[in-house]
Amino acid sequence: MKMVYLLLAATAVVSIGTAAVTVLVRRQRHRTDSSAEGRRIEATATNGIRDARRQAHAYQYFNDGGGISALRDRDSRT
Repeated sequence: MKMVYLLLAATAVVSIGTAAVTVLVRRQRHRTDSSAEGRRIEATATNGIRDARRQAHAYQYFNDGGGISALRDRDSRT
């Protein structure tokens, strides 16, 4: 009975791994055939997402009781 559980667990792990690899390969194939303008648009979008994350992070710190802790944290890094 233990062998059946072991085989089921191994099958599940292999299935999950295969699905993950399949998704990654499909994404990579999809990304390789983009044009120069497509790569430019993707780079701009990536920069926009990065800036939005930074801004959200700043808002999180500045919205806690007047932003005193955010200023303290900011000044301590320099």
